[in-house]
Amino acid sequence: MSRILVGACSWTDRALVGSGWYPPGRRDAEGRLRYYAERFGVVEVDSTYYGLPSERNSVLWSERTPDGFLFDVKAFSLLTGHPTRENALPAELRGRYGRGTPEGGLLDEVWGRFAAALGPLRQAGRLGTVLFQFPPWFAPGARTERFIGECAERTAGWPVAVEFRHPGWWREERRDGTAGLLAEWGMSAVAVDMAQTLDTSVPPVTPVTGEPAVIRFHGRNEAWGTGTKEERFRHQYTEDELAEWAPRILRMARRAEQVHVLFNNCCGDAAVRAAETMRRTLDRERDRNRE
Repeated sequence: MSRILVGACSWTDRALVGSGWYPPGRRDAEGRLRYYAERFGVVEVDSTYYGLPSERNSVLWSERTPDGFLFDVKAFSLLTGHPTRENALPAELRGRYGRGTPEGGLLDEVWGRFAAALGPLRQAGRLGTVLFQFPPWFAPGARTERFIGECAERTAGWPVAVEFRHPGWWREERRDGTAGLLAEWGMSAVAVDMAQTLDTSVPPVTPVTGEPAVIRFHGRNEAWGTGTKEERFRHQYTEDELAEWAPRILRMARRAEQVHVLFNNCCGDAAVRAAETMRRTLDRERDRNRE
């Protein structure tokens, strides 16, 4: 059986920090990360989507976590085709952005800085995967397939996971082609849990196309795609909802060397509590399988 790591999609989310989950004396930047890493084996870094990471932070993250702990790092928004504010770029690059479109060699520069910033994590063995979350309008087609190929070429040798927000990639008639495309490029397909009653709902398929296998739990709020972040992701997972996934996760673990299970229902301490419950649920499912 492979290694299954369970965690949350942030350890610095404002709602988590304000929830009281971190005890007194462990609420500074170093204390929070050390406390989190004592309880979980993986975390997603979502701040790197909003701004380029720094090598300094990668060094600090490595120093403050034990051997075996992993960071799944979200790709910067400009690299996945999302709208990106000019002030999200380093000051010396902003004049080259030009009406929201990268000009000249700006995109190459951003790719280079992103890769350099992750260098210390890779060298320390702390980089779990780089998550490319593509936007809802990133629909299946020749143009988007070429874009994925370009991303794969730029990240050759990295562990990369891909999450599609357009449901067309995983509808039944397209499913095998999508899995084959990602496997060809050595990229992991991200499985998702979300409300299944919307036109934009991504089916909860669990293909294993690369390493590590990744599942992201977004909650089952029907406000998905609208409202504030809290409104979109507010959900308290029940034990029954998590139990639905336990057999699927263990089946994925038989096909992958490592599985990352990450909770993105980031309201208060809901994500870390769901992660704790999922670990217990997986333990029970393993015990049941051994009987």
